[in-house]
Amino acid sequence: MMRIVLSVIGIVLALTLVRIGYVVTRASGTLSHPEYTDNAACTPVEIAPGTEDVTFDPVSGLAFVSAAERRSGEMHPRNGIYAFDPQNPDSVRLVSIDAPADFRPHGISLWRGEDDAGQSIGRLFVISHPYTGHQVLIYDVADDGALSHLETVSHDALRSPNDIVGVGPTQFYASNDVYFGDTPMGYLEAFLGLPLGSISYYDGQDGRIAADGFAYANGVNVSADGSELYGAGFIGRTLHVFDRDPATGDLTRTARHPVPLGLDNIEVGSDGALYIAGNVNVFDFLAHQKDPTSHAPSQAVRVDPATGDWTTVFADSGEAIDSTSVATRVGDQLLLGAVFDSHVLVCPYSAAP
Repeated sequence: MMRIVLSVIGIVLALTLVRIGYVVTRASGTLSHPEYTDNAACTPVEIAPGTEDVTFDPVSGLAFVSAAERRSGEMHPRNGIYAFDPQNPDSVRLVSIDAPADFRPHGISLWRGEDDAGQSIGRLFVISHPYTGHQVLIYDVADDGALSHLETVSHDALRSPNDIVGVGPTQFYASNDVYFGDTPMGYLEAFLGLPLGSISYYDGQDGRIAADGFAYANGVNVSADGSELYGAGFIGRTLHVFDRDPATGDLTRTARHPVPLGLDNIEVGSDGALYIAGNVNVFDFLAHQKDPTSHAPSQAVRVDPATGDWTTVFADSGEAIDSTSVATRVGDQLLLGAVFDSHVLVCPYSAAP
């Protein structure tokens, strides 16, 4: 009997090691070697440490940047939301002037629509990670880009928020990258590529899980008409597509598109395509996390959400920007941010609209 038990344990351990080897090899990007694009015409715009997310407001003509210093794990005085005109790199300014002292911004999303009185309004949704727990801060956005804090939201389904997309004045979806967090079970979740990440929905009053099945859920966004939602699986290297019911917030998964990149934030272009930056090589990224002088390669892709077809729109050795986390298309430009770098890289982009 003991021999059978030991044999079963041995088989389970062997299968576990095989699974870990497969997940690590696939997720690490050791087999990915993107051809670098010509980035000589790109211009770095200095912001603040950790330009993790960038989104564009067509009303004000400003790009909003979520910046937080992440290497130390401590609060940093320059953490905040910044704005600048992509046509004027010298216009950078801090716009989250009434943010709390423990502000650690992460994913952001801009929503514009109408209030109950039919007046045009703008909202900026910001994930923050203070020591007291995860939050979403909702800001009013003036036509000149000025921010005013309106509300702070926390709910039980906001477990480990990474990215966010606003779909109403106070309604939003947020990705929960992992289930177990920074625990031994969390490491097992990551190394085994367990699909325990999820997307939560807040309807303005209550929060709930709207979708699950992600191997490290990351970027999230919606189509221009709000009928579809897109979610990125970082470890799974998969783009998930959902039909969305605007009335209830319910999501129905319709497609999984493999994309050979550790997918991070998702931005929707005026052409309806998705612009997604991500991690090329996890090991290089971890080395860069420890040592700023150690570069990590960058890549961003344009994805057709209907077919999953993708093309590289930016790739770099890490000299111009390290391991991009977001690629935002603004007309004939791409704005690229990163988890640790302190600049946004502004590059010309000549694809057909």
